Amino acid sequence: MFTITSADLDAWVGAFMFPFFRFAALAGTAPILSHPSVPRRVRIGLAVLLTVIVAPTLPAMPAVSPYSLAGGVLIVQQVLIGTAIGLVLQFAFATVTLAGDLIGLQMGLSFASLVDPQHAEQVPLVGAFLSVVLMLAFMALNGHLMMLAALADSFQAFPLSADVLAHPDWGRLASGAASIFSAGLGIALPVVGALLLVSLALGMLTRTAPQLNLFAVGFPVTLVVGLLMLMLAMPYIMPALQRLFDGAFLMLPR
Repeated sequence: MFTITSADLDAWVGAFMFPFFRFAALAGTAPILSHPSVPRRVRIGLAVLLTVIVAPTLPAMPAVSPYSLAGGVLIVQQVLIGTAIGLVLQFAFATVTLAGDLIGLQMGLSFASLVDPQHAEQVPLVGAFLSVVLMLAFMALNGHLMMLAALADSFQAFPLSADVLAHPDWGRLASGAASIFSAGLGIALPVVGALLLVSLALGMLTRTAPQLNLFAVGFPVTLVVGLLMLMLAMPYIMPALQRLFDGAFLMLPR
């Protein structure tokens, strides 16, 4: 006679519930997927679909009931891992936004801002522009597919285990953020450097001609030079963005 015990039910439910929380956490924090324009039903449906595809390929789950205290701790572990992977990719987007903010500050466009629907706040104009460029580059370079592949590979690096501190290397994820932000400063450096030279030239011009109205001359010159340098730097921004994505994906578990 075929019988199903409560332990069998717990094993079947846990085999899909534990991976689902890791996928759902990524869908709630990763770029593009966490955008407010993406409905929650789409995120949950994507997490369910990925769980159904990936769960049968995973090794045996720990004999832990998802309704027990140990099961709750294991669920929290999956949420933290999925959130950490999503935040690593968010670092790359925040880096480009930081580069745009620095460029806009030097150009004198820090007062010109747009509404960022993703973060529900005012962001500088240049930062918003570079964020859109980064989002398009992310999709063009198949970053969304690489992100899902990295999450599937994370079950090999961070397997499901009742020992919460045994596998995740949280220090690696935290230390890698420094390299991501340094790459963002490298993106902004050419434009910021040119604007610094313009500021020095205007300062010397003001010393030699005190009657010159610096605000009437300096702002248009700085704005034109900044836009010109940004236009000239655009062909070189795509390789920099690709290196930025490569650095972010190298931080992810493999």
